[in-house]
Amino acid sequence: MNVYITSGTFDFLKKLKDKHATEKMIVMENAEGATLLHETEQKTLFQSPRKYEVIDASGELANHGYVVFNNIPVTDEGRPIFEYRFKNRARLIEEVPGFISIRVLRPLNSNTYIIMTQWKDQQSFQGWQDSQAYNKAHEKRSSEEGVDKQPKIFSSPSYVTTYNVPKED
Repeated sequence: MNVYITSGTFDFLKKLKDKHATEKMIVMENAEGATLLHETEQKTLFQSPRKYEVIDASGELANHGYVVFNNIPVTDEGRPIFEYRFKNRARLIEEVPGFISIRVLRPLNSNTYIIMTQWKDQQSFQGWQDSQAYNKAHEKRSSEEGVDKQPKIFSSPSYVTTYNVPKED
């Protein structure tokens, strides 16, 4: 499974999504603009998208909610360790109220992985961050076993982008 992401104006991306109603796509927006995500086994319809391979997934993408992209730049030598950690994650997030879906995305044309989570709303995401499950999932983060303590894994600091997915009419 692959995910393709492109940016543009909300109206343009919404029309593109509507034109290809049989494809699995979600339009997201934030203060910076709009983004269209296309999840498919086939080729994308986008001209020059950011390309990712889904290496872990749970839940179905929804045309509503709150989406969080944890963007994590990873070095070439760090990729195997980083991917191993995510493929063997505790899977606690799936039990948190308001959880909709997660995608762990391996970049195909950059060095930045995306851990994408989709929530019913921003409060559900905040509930995850404040939960025991979150603490358990991240308990090794700063320990010697933690992925962030491994040498040469990250090429630069991670950053978060958030989006709202307007409900379909």
